[in-house]
Parts: sequence; structure tokens; C-alpha cells
Amino acid sequence: MKRFFQPVQKDASFKKPNLSSSSSSSADDGETKTATATLIEEDEDNKTQKKQPTKFLTWNANSFLLRVKNNWPEFTKFIDAIDPDVIAIQEVRMPAAGAKGAPKNPSELKDDNNSSREEKLIITRALSVPTFRKYNVWWSLSDSKYAGTALFVKKCFPPKKVSFNLDSSVSKHEADGRVIIAEFESFRIMNTYVPNNGWKDEETAFQRRRKWDKRMKEFILKSTDKPLIWCGDLNVSHEEIDVSHPDFFQSAKLNGYIPPNKEDCGQPGFTLSERKRFGSILKEGKLIDAYRFLHKEKDMERGFSWSGHPIGKYRGKRMRIDYLLVSEKLMDKIVKCEMHGQGIELEGFYGSDHCPVSLELAEPTIDANHSLDVNPE
Repeated sequence: MKRFFQPVQKDASFKKPNLSSSSSSSADDGETKTATATLIEEDEDNKTQKKQPTKFLTWNANSFLLRVKNNWPEFTKFIDAIDPDVIAIQEVRMPAAGAKGAPKNPSELKDDNNSSREEKLIITRALSVPTFRKYNVWWSLSDSKYAGTALFVKKCFPPKKVSFNLDSSVSKHEADGRVIIAEFESFRIMNTYVPNNGWKDEETAFQRRRKWDKRMKEFILKSTDKPLIWCGDLNVSHEEIDVSHPDFFQSAKLNGYIPPNKEDCGQPGFTLSERKRFGSILKEGKLIDAYRFLHKEKDMERGFSWSGHPIGKYRGKRMRIDYLLVSEKLMDKIVKCEMHGQGIELEGFYGSDHCPVSLELAEPTIDANHSLDVNPE
């Protein structure tokens, strides 16, 4: 979710994260250890090759580069503890490869000048530690340091297909790198960074969000051949239970502006029009909100994934806008769905204004013909 209370911080010095892969041992020893670790990982991969992911994590990092430079050891320990099979990241904010004026490659990190090469090196080193070496990563990036998504999938669970657009007939990435879809044997997972609604009825705000919601609904209604797991920063709080202070968010304004349509009034992400469209997508798309399915009551400490800045009018104001939604066919497989941050001091947010959210599903069953059945009847 875009912050409304302060400008986006500019990246400071490119300090390198303290990575365990860097040591004073000789290059030969390092290569031997790396080769040995790779063989062990490949052996583990082979043991679980026929299984599918069951543990998922979504997180709006609010600049992946800043999290790597400032919060990486803490976040790495968290990933070690959770051990997700799939990690969905939003707001990567790393530019796509391609020189100025040249076509961009949204699947690759920019590295055509000294600054971008240094940034790419920082990311590469961070992902070379044992915790992340067991994942393959797919990027969908904007042309600039804006938006963007990433999807990490354990190497032992190779997707059948990975795409980057809600329109399956085209191969290009969604604008600003907002979508990554990975298809497995019996389900799809879709990682999205949904556009913020904004405050006014203009092309970059209300209109853009309405078009997005329409396209998303069409995509979900057409994609019924396999169950769907839809995760990410969806930039909407569905019900009053999903925000800490409903009256505050309902009456929020920017510079005193009041939209002509009353359903567009209020905090972006909590306007009535957005919430109605989201509810329609859930109902007609037969999707279950995994967190709310398991947590029926309002939790003022752990029930919100986005939290306002500790200083200013948004202090203590929180929203649940990061989701893991699953098709109804997967409903009986939901084991656990948790938010991993709490309190107005952003404990467990790892430097972002969003906290990670995890989902665990039961293992798919296997019928006599060795085909996976996600919802036997």
C-alpha cells in the first residue's frame, strides 16, 4: 500500500549485507563447499520431486533492496523458521534490465551502469546464502524503481508454467510488473501487487483501479480448470473488522477533496466501491479468505498486515490488505494462516510497513491413478 504520510525514502549508501557466504577461506575451499552444498540440495530436491508446495508466504517488502541492505539477517532467520515452499514479494522496486531508451526486460534486474550493477550484486549476494539458495526466483519488474513483484519457489517444486499477465494470450508482463502466476499439477498461485485506488477519479487512480478489478474478475472466472491461490498486497480491506479504526478510514480525505460518488469517499483501500468489487470477486470467483476463515474475531494486535507510521496521524491506524485467498475446492485443506507482525511499533515487519502473511495447506491426496486430488468427493 502506498504511504500517504511521507515520501518514499531514497536509497542510501550501497552497504553490502553481512552474508554467511563471504568468508576468509580460500577460493578453492569456497568452491568445494558450494559444490557440496549444491549436491546435497539436489539430492533433497530429488527426494521430494513429486510433491507440491503446501506452505506459502506473501510480503510487501516496500523496496526489496532496502530490506536486503537493512533487515536481511533478521528476515533470513524468519524464513529459516517458517520454511515456506513459495515466497511472494510485492513492491520489489528494482528496475528492469535495459539501457535508457532501449526495450526493457522485466524478468531481469537492471545492470547497465555502475549503480545498477552494484544493486544487482547486493541482491545476488543476499540470495546466495543457504536459506535462499534452495529457491528459484522469477521477477516481474517495472521500468523504474516502482512496484514490481518476485516469486521464490523451492527448486524441488518446479512449476509447470510461469506467466506474467492476466491475459493468457499474450507473453508480455503486466504494466509495472504487478503479476506473476505459477502453475503446478493441481493448482495455480498468483502473486499480485494491486494498484492503489488513490483519492480522485482520474486515470491514475479510481479509473485505473476499476479497470484492474474488472480484469481480475474476468481472469478468475475464466481460470476454473484448476484451483487458485491468490496472494499479495491486494490494497483493500474487505470489512470493518479488517481495519483498526473504521470511522477514521471511512472519513479520510486528501486536502479536503470529496469525490462526487459517496462510494468513492474515504481511505484508498477502504472505500465502499472497492470493498463491494472485492466482495463480488470473492463470491463469484468462489474464493475463501484463508485468514478470516480461521480468525473470526477482530485482533487489535495481530489482525492487520499494514500499519501506519509510528509518527503522525496514522500512528496506530492499521489495515489488513495483504491476503492469501484460496478456491473453495481448497477450503478443507486450510491448516493455518497467520500474520507475522504486531503492534503499532511494527514488530515483525522487518523494515516494511507491511508484515509477512503465511498459509499452510494439507498435503494433496493421491488417488489410485497417481493423480493429485485437492478436494476428493
